[in-house]
Amino acid sequence: MNYEETIEYLFAQLPMFSRIGAAAYKEDISNTVKLLEYVDNPHHHFKSIHIAGTNGKGSTSHMLAAMLQKQGYKTGLYTSPHINDFRERIRINGQMIEKSFVIDFTEKTKAFSESLSPSFFELTVAMAFKYFADEKVDIAVVETGMGGRLDSTNVLTPLLSVITNIGMDHTVFLGDSIPKIAFEKAGIIKPGIPVVIGEKDPESEPVFREKASKEKSEILFASDKYNVTNVLQQNNLIECDITDLVNRHTEHFSLDLTGTYQLKNIRTVLAAEYMLQQLGFPIAAENEKFALAHVKQLTGIHGRWDKIGSNPDTYCDVAHNCEGISEILQHLNKHYPRSKYHFVMGFVKDKDLNKVIGMMPTDANYYFSNAHIPRALPHHELLELALSAGLSGKSFDDVNDALAFATQSAKEDDVIVICGSFFILSELKNVFVGL
Repeated sequence: MNYEETIEYLFAQLPMFSRIGAAAYKEDISNTVKLLEYVDNPHHHFKSIHIAGTNGKGSTSHMLAAMLQKQGYKTGLYTSPHINDFRERIRINGQMIEKSFVIDFTEKTKAFSESLSPSFFELTVAMAFKYFADEKVDIAVVETGMGGRLDSTNVLTPLLSVITNIGMDHTVFLGDSIPKIAFEKAGIIKPGIPVVIGEKDPESEPVFREKASKEKSEILFASDKYNVTNVLQQNNLIECDITDLVNRHTEHFSLDLTGTYQLKNIRTVLAAEYMLQQLGFPIAAENEKFALAHVKQLTGIHGRWDKIGSNPDTYCDVAHNCEGISEILQHLNKHYPRSKYHFVMGFVKDKDLNKVIGMMPTDANYYFSNAHIPRALPHHELLELALSAGLSGKSFDDVNDALAFATQSAKEDDVIVICGSFFILSELKNVFVGL
């Protein structure tokens, strides 16, 4: 098989949660364990940082990887899902996995895989870990998929665990309350392994403290360590001051991931960096500062408040749940308080869309669409839901048609935002070319 045939085989033969939803979800990690045993347990041969959370874990993973990479460590990065190219999921020093490795790994594991029937995610995790081991990375930053405790990546024994935050997402699988979801995410806390928690919440904090105490793991809440002030957005950067609340030292930072929500993620990143310094992975200040101002260049991250057009300003973001959409609305209210908003949106079926739709401003214009995957909510159903909630708009089968109509309808000082799903963004034409 060539690369295109290999990817088509993976997509067609393996159940993929991001495409079909619950039918692809596995409630244990036994398949991952068997796959990794088959390829000689590569996860035992590299150091790692393991990152979970409802929102922000992708941005946090990329920022940490950028800093480690800039310092000179050979740095693996595993994230999901991808936007444009499967190989976005697996990178070393920002470079996507070689096509030849994807082909070779798939062919070598094909017979065993077909006898085991793993999910797409399970096989992808095994592929990533084998690649990192074969390439002898110094350290790998590994993002969980949906949860934590039962996530395929949870076979790792990392140097450091990181949990960004807890929100009400994937409740069918992870639980219908913050404490229940926190319990699943806390499953990545390992015996004696320190953990950083990005956000302190009265419902989730006791869960994390109990788990860390049980495992005798040092726990650090990023909000207890760092505070962000003097925020200014200019020249496609966030400029801000960050104070270490323990030693009262303040430094200035520039961030090229510019959504306001990154001000929460940067605290988590710096807290993780602080722990890594103690674990034998120091990062010089000049490399830290450069990396945080050049994350997109270093790691290739996309879909985090990316500006893709002007007059009107047009952004795309992978926000897809209540917490993520709330952060977008806060950003708009702060930076575009007088502008008319135009939202191009599409969602998958298993989101609590009544809550999301209920958050949206009624004086904005809406252009609903759907990705062309089985899990997508049809655009006309989304429109009906929105209209019943008092929103106004139109629906389109193709997100590109929706964006074209929004662009034609908006005035120069309006703002257009495309959000709701990785898969909506993945179908945008000529936006993420050459990832």
